[in-house]
Amino acid sequence: MAEENKDQEQEEKKGGKKKLLIILLLLVIILVGGGGAAYKFLVLDKQQKEEENKAEKIQEEIKDIENLGIMFEVGTFIVNLADKDADRFLKITIILEIENEQVKMEVEKRLPQIKDAITTLLFTKKSKELKTAEGIELLKEEIIKRVNAILPLGGVKNVYFTDFVIQTA
Repeated sequence: MAEENKDQEQEEKKGGKKKLLIILLLLVIILVGGGGAAYKFLVLDKQQKEEENKAEKIQEEIKDIENLGIMFEVGTFIVNLADKDADRFLKITIILEIENEQVKMEVEKRLPQIKDAITTLLFTKKSKELKTAEGIELLKEEIIKRVNAILPLGGVKNVYFTDFVIQTA
């Protein structure tokens, strides 16, 4: 009888260990599955959305290229930059993309004002700002804002630089 009780206790201990092992194994499987699901929903979905946004931006740029406006060459500007450490010059040729013929006529009428606004803006720039792609894009945006502020109806869609040279004296 004593031996039977000992055998039963040993079997219960083995059975208890098996149950504990199964429960731990199930917990590990649930945690791994939950972590995998969280990774998919939180990380992979964000990456997929970013890729979709990039694709949409590319499509918008293609549409913008297809809907080109009228090109108007403002001219070539040679200005001193605002650098304190050395004399630096900027030579830049600017072309405006405008919406229609009415805006083109307004640009032609106000060309001296537009050139003055652009020249004044260029005087404030430093060569360090203009050596980065972000700096050039910011300059384009500032030119668009200034020229549209001069025009009664606005109408400048984009700015293009066909010549862009920074020279140290």
